[in-house]
Amino acid sequence: MKINELAKYWEDNAKARLTTKSYSLRLPLQDAARIAALSEMYPKRTAEELIGELLSSALDELETSFPYIAGTRIVAEDEQGDPLYEDLGPTPRFLDLSKKYMTVLKEDQKAANS
Repeated sequence: MKINELAKYWEDNAKARLTTKSYSLRLPLQDAARIAALSEMYPKRTAEELIGELLSSALDELETSFPYIAGTRIVAEDEQGDPLYEDLGPTPRFLDLSKKYMTVLKEDQKAANS
């Protein structure tokens, strides 16, 4: 989800699946003030939900901002039949590691629910 879509998301009061793992962090004063402002603007959302959703959107944008570095191996063809080369940039590694940790977190969640 894009950052600019969050306000609509918050107003619709959607919920995401949450991990059993908890994170604790201290925010810079300016960021804490902005979270407090958002909490007042969107009272259906807790500060923790806002922080989580902002983080999720920032990670989505980070993933799309990674540079594409074309390799030499052709992995597919586009609609015009032109070759598409493997991506040697950080995106494939980020996606692989994300999948790895998604599996770990799902296993942790299953264990916690047992």
